[in-house]
Amino acid sequence: MNAQTQHHKLVARSVKFDFSNSPVQWIPNDPICSHLINGINLILPAGEFWFCRVYNKTLPYLNNSILMDDVKGFIRQEAAHARAHQTAQEFLKQHDYDLATSFKKINWIFTILLGERPLGIKALEKKSLEHFWLVTRVGVVAAIEHFTGVLGQWCMDNTSWDKADPVIADMFRWHLAEEVEHRCVAFDLFKEMIPNPVLFYLYRQFLMMLVFPIFIYMLADIARDLGKQDPDIKIQKIFNRNFFRLLPIYQKQAKATDNAPTLTFITKAIVRWISPNFHPETEGNTQQALDYLARSPAVQAIR
Repeated sequence: MNAQTQHHKLVARSVKFDFSNSPVQWIPNDPICSHLINGINLILPAGEFWFCRVYNKTLPYLNNSILMDDVKGFIRQEAAHARAHQTAQEFLKQHDYDLATSFKKINWIFTILLGERPLGIKALEKKSLEHFWLVTRVGVVAAIEHFTGVLGQWCMDNTSWDKADPVIADMFRWHLAEEVEHRCVAFDLFKEMIPNPVLFYLYRQFLMMLVFPIFIYMLADIARDLGKQDPDIKIQKIFNRNFFRLLPIYQKQAKATDNAPTLTFITKAIVRWISPNFHPETEGNTQQALDYLARSPAVQAIR
C-alpha cells in the first residue's frame, strides 16, 4: 500500500448524485455497516466546512507556493465533499430519519468546542492564543485526515461494495479517492506551522490521543442514532446497546463481511502514526485513486 507519485494539482470535482432509487440499507443484508457509514453523511458537512474555515485562516502564513496551491485545492475538494453529503442528509430525511439529535452533537463539536473561541471557553478568547489555537486546529485536521486517507485506501482496495447500491457506493468511493489524492496536505501544513521537529512530533501525538477516541465514539454514536430509527425492531435492539457493547458487534460484522474497515485495521493505522518517520505518502496509492476517479460514474457525468 504505497506509491511514490509526483506532485500534481488538486482539482475539485463538483459531482451530483441521485439517490431516488437508493435504499437506506444500501449494503445488502448489512444494516450495521449501512447505518455506520450513513452516519458519516451527518458528520461530514459540518466537519469539512470547518476544515475549510480553519485552512482559509492559514493562507497568510504560507510562503511555500506548492503547499499554498495544495491547501487551496484541499479546501475546494472538501467543500465539494460537504455539499455532496448534504444531499445524502436530505435523502435520509426523505426516508423519515430524524437527524436533529445527531446534528446537535456534531454542531457542538465543530462550532463550539473547535470554534473560534478555544474549547468554547470565553476566558480563552485572547489575542495571544489566536495563533496557538489555529495551529492546534490545523493539527486536529491532520489527525482526522490520517483516518480519512487510510479509510480511502481501504475503500480503493475494497470489492464488497460492488454488490452495494451503485449510487451511494460511488459517492463514498469518489470522496475517499480524493482523500487518498490529498492525503499529504494536512500533515504537510501542520508540519509547516510547527517548524521545530521535536515539538511537531510531540504535539501531533498529543492531538491524536485526543482525536482517536472522539473519532471512534462519534462514528458509533451517530450510527446508533440512525440504527435506533430502523424500521426493523431487531435492528433497533442492536443499536440500543451502549457504545462498549456495540463496538464488538461492529468489529465482528466488519471482519466477516469486509463491508467496513475493522477496528483492528484503524488501530494499526494509529500505530504507524506514532513513528517519528511517519508521512502519509506511504499510506495510499495516488494512481489507484486517480484511476477510480477516471471511471467514477458521477465524475464521468460532469465531463
